[in-house]
Amino acid sequence: MTEQPRLPDHVHENIEAIATQRIEQERSLSAEQRAVEALTHWIGRPRSLYVFGIIVVVWMTYNSLAGVLHVRQLDPAPFFILQGVVGIYAALMTTMILATQNRQSRDARRNAHLDLQVNILSEQRTAKIVALLEELRRDLPNVRNRVDPIAEALQETVPAHAMISALEETMTEPHDLPRASTPLPDPEPR
Repeated sequence: MTEQPRLPDHVHENIEAIATQRIEQERSLSAEQRAVEALTHWIGRPRSLYVFGIIVVVWMTYNSLAGVLHVRQLDPAPFFILQGVVGIYAALMTTMILATQNRQSRDARRNAHLDLQVNILSEQRTAKIVALLEELRRDLPNVRNRVDPIAEALQETVPAHAMISALEETMTEPHDLPRASTPLPDPEPR
């Protein structure tokens, strides 16, 4: 068996921080929310579908054969009691799924916000690294001094509000897309 490569300490720290955050999120849930999510988790498994299907088939079979077996029929065809139970089950299941999805949606929004903050910070760090590399390149006597427009552009940090505004604009306003007959411009050579 091959040995797993050892991860650097900072990776372990990040994994532990994420795990701790997840545990804290779960602890902050109310008992009602935990119960709803546990039930939703159970209902969402294939075996619950099989159990529900078996119960429906047994119910219908019993009530269909009750007259032949000379036993009391609980719910004669068209099985109004069964229809009511299925309707209540569907309403409860829908409500539980919505409650679970609402919480997961809140978590997803918070995580997306965190991702945005990390990405903006990474963009700023990258711009600073490019600026430092360009400064180092200019200061080294054995490296040819040249103008690199891409490196110059990458040195500029983009304000977060400008990125968000541009993103919102592209998501809400329709843009003219090039038609198939319109040739696309050639990319600039590097």
